[in-house]
Amino acid sequence: MAKLKTAVIGVGYLGKFHAQKYAAHPDAELVGVVDSDREAADRVAKDCGTQAFYDYRDLLGKVNAVSVAVPTGRHFQISKDFLEHEADVLIEKPMTNTLEEADALIDLSEHKGLIIQVGHLERFNPAVLALDGVVKNPLFIEAQRMSSFKPRALNVSVVLDLMIHDIDIIQSLAGARLQNIRSTGVSVVSEHLDVANARLEFENGCVASVTASRMSQNDMRKLRIFQKDACISVDFANRRVAITKPEDKGEEGLGLGAEESTFETADALAAEIGAFINSSIKREAPQVTGQVGRDALATALTIMAQVKQDQK
Repeated sequence: MAKLKTAVIGVGYLGKFHAQKYAAHPDAELVGVVDSDREAADRVAKDCGTQAFYDYRDLLGKVNAVSVAVPTGRHFQISKDFLEHEADVLIEKPMTNTLEEADALIDLSEHKGLIIQVGHLERFNPAVLALDGVVKNPLFIEAQRMSSFKPRALNVSVVLDLMIHDIDIIQSLAGARLQNIRSTGVSVVSEHLDVANARLEFENGCVASVTASRMSQNDMRKLRIFQKDACISVDFANRRVAITKPEDKGEEGLGLGAEESTFETADALAAEIGAFINSSIKREAPQVTGQVGRDALATALTIMAQVKQDQK
């Protein structure tokens, strides 16, 4: 079987890791990497044993699948051009700047029978994968994602940078349509939101509280899920899942018992790109489809719009 011809568009902080994963995958051929920063393109191409390009249009029609890891404002046009040239696309999150752009890409991919996967990397964290079959009809979900200050992330809202990961996971777990959103947030050191909180209410009665901050002294990525007869705690960073359930303690009466599982260090990005390659080869829908990415973006944009309106 011929290898899948792949490329990475944008080899900055994250894109260079995409290139490494494609170069190492047995079913993929990394045809090239693209960046307008010629030094970056040359460096990554040399490291990955491939060719450097400085204009993505030079690869149109020459690859089967690409990662689009450029700034979000360029996601739409680049993804559109590759879809029009019969290539599947893995688009880093957030999918696009607007819902109109996301819808246009989804419509184009469906018309051509092509694949869009959105880079919600946390979906491939082994602690998240372990929730399959464990979470059943959640009643309340609490997510906290705190990051230490990183100047390179200040050109985008914390909602699109960090919170969108938890929005995506919560919407996948809730099992119902989102009905109502209530949001608050503040800008501390940038022109965008640096701290934000949202209450998400779903049609089946599930409620979620999600908080994101890039003003923390320490990093923290945790999720707690409350459902009938169980509380499930997820520590993303340490790949740990704890399940607390009521149990009969005999003469002591009803108490709580806990089971904890810790998972070995895993390469979530390799798993994400491996899943994309597999979907492209087998022509199967990916776990994180364009529609899933669009739904997370819609919630994130609503949160940001609400906070902006409240601040007027």
